[in-house]
Amino acid sequence: MAVSGVLLVLFLIVHMAGNLHVFEGREEMNAYAHGLRTFGEPLLPHESLLWVLRIGLIAAAAVHIWSAVVLTRRALAARPVRYASKKPAKGESRHAVATMRWGAAVVFLFIIWHLLDLTFRTVNPVKDVPDAYGAVVATFSPERWPVTVFYLLALFALYFHLRHGIWSAVQTISGPDTKWRKRTQAIGLAVALIVVLGFAIVPISVTFGLVS
Repeated sequence: MAVSGVLLVLFLIVHMAGNLHVFEGREEMNAYAHGLRTFGEPLLPHESLLWVLRIGLIAAAAVHIWSAVVLTRRALAARPVRYASKKPAKGESRHAVATMRWGAAVVFLFIIWHLLDLTFRTVNPVKDVPDAYGAVVATFSPERWPVTVFYLLALFALYFHLRHGIWSAVQTISGPDTKWRKRTQAIGLAVALIVVLGFAIVPISVTFGLVS
């Protein structure tokens, strides 16, 4: 679960950085999107890189969810009676732990919407695939403010999921070294903030007319 989680976080960082091309303008953003679709041509088929990423993401997400189910069932089987104290372990956040599951559900629903909106363009006003810039501007336009609100709520859930998840993954991989506990907490907090703010600045900028 830790390894699959780290892979998903790395994708989020790369994806977030790619989204920021929208601030360079339509030409640069569309050139970036075109480069992803045509990477390796003519040696490789069209959208080869994107399909490798998609398959890898599906595999990582499936392993992550499967691991969560297995670990939950294992924990319940090991201790069918709940602990009398609900106090979180040292280094854990009570709110982050409480929101891990519902946060994951919100993020999962958002991913489905995000794919329909900006990948397959099923619910996006811009159907022209090469115009990635136009699709982003259209989906977060002022008249579609509910989409922006949903996007920001999903990012809020993602923040708690990342903050606790990164800390937990580092602890799992490196071992319960108390010397690194505060450092891993700081790393989790910093990465979660950078990723969430990096994603949030795009819809906010479009909705308020800073990008059009």
